[in-house]
Amino acid sequence: MKDWTTTSDKLFTRHKKDTSVLEKRAFDEGFFAIHEISQSQALAVKDKYLDTLMYMQDADDESPELEPVRLLTTAFENKGHYYELKIINSMVEEDDLVGELLREAIGLYLLLITVVILINNFVLQRLWQPFYSFLNQLKNYRIGSSKNFPEVSTKTKEFTDLQKAVTILLQQNIETYEQQKQFIGNASHELQTPLAITTNKLELLIEKGNLQPDQAENIAEVMSLIDRMVRLNKSLLLLTKIENKQFLDNRTISLNELVKQSVNDLEEIAEFKNVKINVFESAELTIQMDVSLANIIVSNLLRNAIFHNVSNGNVNVNILEDAIHVSNTGIESPLNAEKVFSRFYKSESDQSGTGLGLTIVKAICELYGFSISYRFENSLHWFTIRFR
Repeated sequence: MKDWTTTSDKLFTRHKKDTSVLEKRAFDEGFFAIHEISQSQALAVKDKYLDTLMYMQDADDESPELEPVRLLTTAFENKGHYYELKIINSMVEEDDLVGELLREAIGLYLLLITVVILINNFVLQRLWQPFYSFLNQLKNYRIGSSKNFPEVSTKTKEFTDLQKAVTILLQQNIETYEQQKQFIGNASHELQTPLAITTNKLELLIEKGNLQPDQAENIAEVMSLIDRMVRLNKSLLLLTKIENKQFLDNRTISLNELVKQSVNDLEEIAEFKNVKINVFESAELTIQMDVSLANIIVSNLLRNAIFHNVSNGNVNVNILEDAIHVSNTGIESPLNAEKVFSRFYKSESDQSGTGLGLTIVKAICELYGFSISYRFENSLHWFTIRFR
């Protein structure tokens, strides 16, 4: 808000130097107007302030607009002539100033955001490029198959320190991995060899034919237990290899062909168990995985469906575009869905297996990110693997 006294004093000083000021009758070209009045009128005038509306046109207005103003009315004398002076002061200057500041603040904010985005996209992205490159190398690194450790191409101390720490961790994991591989190999040899020798000696003992019936029966039971130990040992070693990711020779495999081959291999066992295997192909299913592990998945599911079946039972294999369903007849009650894939879980009707078949299937699925589930529906036990 302008100082009214200062403004009027300036006008009084100005009119002494420039008499044309006294001829300004309207507010068209300024903020004041002067009219000559009589002495009596001048003496009656008292300084008066009035808030009112006037048509005014600012620089940013296309046409005059009504705006609130404060009007000062006063009088003065000049060389024997008396004049009425009216001075106006716009009351929207402060609002205009606030609006202008707001617009400038918003513009500055938008400019700041733009600069930050540009810095992030160009400067920071370039700065973090070595880190992302190192991260991608680390994601693709595979213990046992990758030859070189991930490297970071920068002299930034934090990134080089990170590379050193990661290299140390990988070296420790590789040492542990090699120790586990060596243990698995030793265990396979050391356990399988004495079991095989024991089996051979028992077979030779039976072949001599000088045993009593009850002795021969006991030896047969022992050989059955040894055979079970051999299968259990092989299953545990296989499970350990899977968990250590020692099978990763991935290829494109036709699951349709794999199922047909497994059905053909298990045909004699199915006939012996008096079980019929039905294969339904709704689509051609191809997957990327290790061939031996794919064989184990299909074979274990089919074996499980055959061995845990009933006489004159059925095994149905449904091959879809992204999944395989294996269903079978069996006991007329559902299995424990939370434990069916656990190690050494067995149904009450059969205790002869190792209890690791479905555990191995689940471990392979987890290795490749497949999902496996069990449900009991329409008197059938359903096992489903979804590959995508």
